[in-house]
Amino acid sequence: MIEDLVASPWGPLFVFFLRATDVSMATVRMLLIMRGRRFLAPLIGFVEILIWVTAIGIVVQHLNSPLHVVGYAAGFATGNFLGLWLEERIAIGLATIRTVVRSGGAELATALRDEGFGVTEMIGRGREGNVEVLYSVIPRRSVSRCIEMIDLGAPSSFVVVDEPRVVRRGWQFPQRKK
Repeated sequence: MIEDLVASPWGPLFVFFLRATDVSMATVRMLLIMRGRRFLAPLIGFVEILIWVTAIGIVVQHLNSPLHVVGYAAGFATGNFLGLWLEERIAIGLATIRTVVRSGGAELATALRDEGFGVTEMIGRGREGNVEVLYSVIPRRSVSRCIEMIDLGAPSSFVVVDEPRVVRRGWQFPQRKK
């Protein structure tokens, strides 16, 4: 049954879908590893490799078919795109947002707090004088909403978004019991 499918004109398309699936899983797995998800990443890796072995086996059996090879390569490229798209939608992890404003930082901090964001306020000095620095660690899925609020409250502010490697304590992230 499967052998008939992969030898048919549908074979290259089947290889494409296998490869797009395993590469998108690999992309998500690597991003999960970077975010310290020690248990989910190996599970994804197990399924990913089962799919990859199947895809590469089909291509090796049909090396005389340029369409199978093109399906494999196109699936690889598509899988990278899909993996990044999927990871953005899942938005696992945290983001650090640093906002530098010339004035109105306290009002912006209050508005952000009213929306449930934790904010630490600091005074700084920029090239043109004193500034207010707002520092927040928030779920990645909330970054767009937070930036929209910053753009409304301080449209000329300087904003930097990073991904923290480790976050310990704080009012939103109490220390985990061991």
